[in-house]
Amino acid sequence: MSIENLAQYFSTIEDPRCSGQVEHRLIDVLVIAVCAVIACAESWDDIALYGRSKLVWLRTFLELPNGIPSHDTFRRVFMLIDPEAFETGFATWVSALTAGFEREVVAIDGKTIRRSFDHGREQSPLHVVSAWASEQGLVLGQRCVDGKSNEITAVPELLDQLALKNSIVTLDAMGCQTAIAEKILARGGDYLLTLKGNHPLAHAAVVKHFDEHCFRRGAPHRADCDAFDDTHGCLVRRRVFASTEAAALDALSGWPGLRIVLAVESIRSVNTTPTKVESEIRYFLSSCPDDPAVLGQAIRSHWAVENALHWVLDVTFREDDSRVRDRTAARNLALLRKIALNIVGRDTISKASIRARRKKAAWNDAYMLQLLAR
Repeated sequence: MSIENLAQYFSTIEDPRCSGQVEHRLIDVLVIAVCAVIACAESWDDIALYGRSKLVWLRTFLELPNGIPSHDTFRRVFMLIDPEAFETGFATWVSALTAGFEREVVAIDGKTIRRSFDHGREQSPLHVVSAWASEQGLVLGQRCVDGKSNEITAVPELLDQLALKNSIVTLDAMGCQTAIAEKILARGGDYLLTLKGNHPLAHAAVVKHFDEHCFRRGAPHRADCDAFDDTHGCLVRRRVFASTEAAALDALSGWPGLRIVLAVESIRSVNTTPTKVESEIRYFLSSCPDDPAVLGQAIRSHWAVENALHWVLDVTFREDDSRVRDRTAARNLALLRKIALNIVGRDTISKASIRARRKKAAWNDAYMLQLLAR
């Protein structure tokens, strides 16, 4: 049973409790918590209740010498577990799941767990940066930061956890930093970064270049990719312009491994009366050797981190409603949700939603074993 494989990757986590006062094995606590969160548990009380309800079944593969831990035991353990060691074990486990995938878009973005604040301690909500494998639909890792402004320091730490060989790493404008680009290249990946006004000289030079060569009337450079999409209730035309000449601009001379600069124009026709047309141009820096059409699709895939990860955590796992305020416990519980999401998301046979699969796992032990065995 592959729950043993999952346990293997987390067995290296040091038990933070006093050795003479331990009644429940750490690995038992972790496995019960993972199964409970899969089965819709949202709090320490829920996790303990799940364990008591499934005691006979859990004993088929866990020792449980003193039964099921109390909710206070679960809370204390996850307040004490080293979150960095927990996240390292998680990243190692996920790398085994993703081995052999040829080309992946790894989207990195941050999310605030909104109700984890504590006004009494003058503590702001927990902000977590996550990496999402867009093609495989897996969370690859997470790091905690003090606030959105500190994502720049957290992203390199997250990258150090990830196996990025042959991956396209996408970040928004906050992650558009030369140090982050160097880190991605050093890890064996390629970067695709959003360029905005936080780099004023580079942004102005790129805008001027594409205005002259692509967007003004009579410009010589035609779109490298021109596609239409009407799947979301409005007609959208997306044009991708790729320029290797722009990569040689003096304003971009400090960017490591820069191969190509992209301008993506989105023209939307919204079904209103009268019809409303909106236009937007975004710019990107990339070290990728891929075809512009591939890069255009990678840019669109970046938003899967919002729709398939952050939205699911909020709506299906009710993460924003969690009132766990201890920093360490909240961080570890956030990782438990991601473990559960990875396990449930790997059931590609079922056509049921993530919510329905979690409920089925709660009610059907055979299905829970099926999920754990994938």
